[in-house]
Amino acid sequence: MAGLSEFPRSVIFCFMFLCTAYGERHSIKIVEEPSTYGIMNSYHGGNVVDNASKLKMRVKPSNFSGPALFRRLTGKCFTMTDDSYKYEFCPFSNVTQHEQSLRWNPYSGILGVWQEWEIENNTFVAMVMREGDKCGNSQRTMKVFFFCDKENKVLNVSEPSTCNYHMNFSTPYVCHRQAMLVYPTLDKQLQTEWGLLEGELQRGEVTKKGYKKYLSRIFVKAGYMLSEDTRIQISQDAVQKEKTAKEKEEKTFTDVYTCREEYQKLEAEVQNLRDLLAEKENNERAYDHHGMGDDYIHMND
Repeated sequence: MAGLSEFPRSVIFCFMFLCTAYGERHSIKIVEEPSTYGIMNSYHGGNVVDNASKLKMRVKPSNFSGPALFRRLTGKCFTMTDDSYKYEFCPFSNVTQHEQSLRWNPYSGILGVWQEWEIENNTFVAMVMREGDKCGNSQRTMKVFFFCDKENKVLNVSEPSTCNYHMNFSTPYVCHRQAMLVYPTLDKQLQTEWGLLEGELQRGEVTKKGYKKYLSRIFVKAGYMLSEDTRIQISQDAVQKEKTAKEKEEKTFTDVYTCREEYQKLEAEVQNLRDLLAEKENNERAYDHHGMGDDYIHMND
């Protein structure tokens, strides 16, 4: 019936496929759109669907920061494929992983979004990519470490702990022995602050723990690291954004009885449409009959 197109797809989906299970309670989730992953959905009109293009970052990447030469890496992506996965590293944006499998639902997702630098001993040690796809009760994370070589290339990827990944990346931009030093990249004011802090440490006016704390604040001011409050806020904003999107795009039926209620509402609406159509048809027949009677009278006159 044409009137069905006016109802939410989730309700129609429930009506068509779920409301026949009357024996016991079930946990039912209505999905508005079919999965775009897997071999069953990999082709459309003869063209391969690019799953990577459908991935969405749950947070925005941080602004560029770090060694000046690394700016040449922005806007570029580098891939590596092994027997199981294809990895794509887009510096200062994100890292993605795509399972190379013919199974129905191979994983394709984001391992991390560019956030900040890990800094140790006055050295940029690794790019920290957080807020990747959900993994249990947390999010996937990635650290990218850099090695000197003549070309920009993803060397390998490992998973030291569950859903926490490490990537090794070669580039000629780190070959100079001072290429990854932090101090030379700071502006004069922050260099002065660091110098004063070093003096306080040497004189015993600040503990090593305090020194690291205040040094981290210098890196935050420089835009190389995020404050703890900022990290928490980014995570909370991402959760709220996902919650809002879920409430907007999906409707969840907790059990078959709730689904049956929706079905009954739909049935009532359909019956209302039928009654209106029947009433309209009756009115049209009565009008036609009345019109024919008038014509007959005029003809006899």
